[in-house]
Amino acid sequence: MSTAAQPYPHAAEGDEIEDVKERLRTAIRAGRRARSQRLRDQAAVALADVVAGIPAVAEAPVLSVYAARPTEPGTLELLERLAARGARVLLPVLGSGLQRDWAEYAGPEDLRERAPGRPPEPGGPTLGPDALAQADAIVAPALAVDTDGARLGQGGGWYDRALEHARPGVPVIALVFPEELYDASTRPLPREPHDRTVDIVATPDGWRSVGPGAR
Repeated sequence: MSTAAQPYPHAAEGDEIEDVKERLRTAIRAGRRARSQRLRDQAAVALADVVAGIPAVAEAPVLSVYAARPTEPGTLELLERLAARGARVLLPVLGSGLQRDWAEYAGPEDLRERAPGRPPEPGGPTLGPDALAQADAIVAPALAVDTDGARLGQGGGWYDRALEHARPGVPVIALVFPEELYDASTRPLPREPHDRTVDIVATPDGWRSVGPGAR
């Protein structure tokens, strides 16, 4: 795990945790925007190889994944591989505010960007927020993850609330680029009590279990 090109803003006097998180989000987003399309495409294929090989993913009949935004680690290759093996894949559908919903993946041609900046969403019927309870593995987006399982999200709290519907024991797998995995012993991510942790982190270079039980 390299700390090269890994931003890490320290809290200053008077800072709230959310202030530190937002500075880190800004720096990571800038790094993602600087990645060329060629490198993004290569990473998406490598990431699909890695994630499809995680036992919890390979054995899951139903999964929750997501359609990545352009600068995020790509997931279209992964979605197609899961669908090709016959898995049922649920994708997030964002409502107004923090409304949570899910719909089934029906191929790339069915995905629509319903508003600027929102991730692509399926066009089929929605299934309700509790549909996540059907998932046997959950693949979630992240801006960064540390080795204690702390996840830095986009800041809206959508996944923290959505994961309340997951069945106990279902693994949550976060996808990041290699430099976005932080060593919690030296660079722990800022974390608040309501932040949900993840169980596995996957990058184009490989995957590992995270959290106290993984030490």
